[in-house]
Amino acid sequence: MWEARAVQGRGPELLEWARSRVLAREPLRREVLRAPQDRVLVLTWWEADGLDAELPELPEPDAELITRPVHRWRFESVE
Repeated sequence: MWEARAVQGRGPELLEWARSRVLAREPLRREVLRAPQDRVLVLTWWEADGLDAELPELPEPDAELITRPVHRWRFESVE
């Protein structure tokens, strides 16, 4: 999961930025979501062996577009 918070009022620009990013390879599934406070989340599903697998990541947007560094989390399905 990738999450960034845009500078106030620039949420639509960050959302478009996230939608336009191309990864080195395609995930099984990808969803782009928005949240309050101009936050954008990108969830990707991969065929991988464990949480330490080498996977493509979305980069950091330009610093003037975001209020803080991007947060990234990895999860694995347990069901």
